[in-house]
Amino acid sequence: MDKLAQMQAFVAVVTETSFVRAAAKLNLSAQLVSKYVSALETALGVRLLNRTTRKVHLTEAGRGCPA
Repeated sequence: MDKLAQMQAFVAVVTETSFVRAAAKLNLSAQLVSKYVSALETALGVRLLNRTTRKVHLTEAGRGCPA
């Protein structure tokens, strides 16, 4: 999986504060954006975002992420 696409998805989610809005901005499905962010978290070995059904928040590790 493309690391650049994963980082772009992460930045878009943080900027837009929503997977759906990030997906629209990137012209991707929300499911693919979620998959990219999850893959980035797995590759880094840390949780970058706390997700609820209504909100997305950066974790401490996410705030320090160089992406």
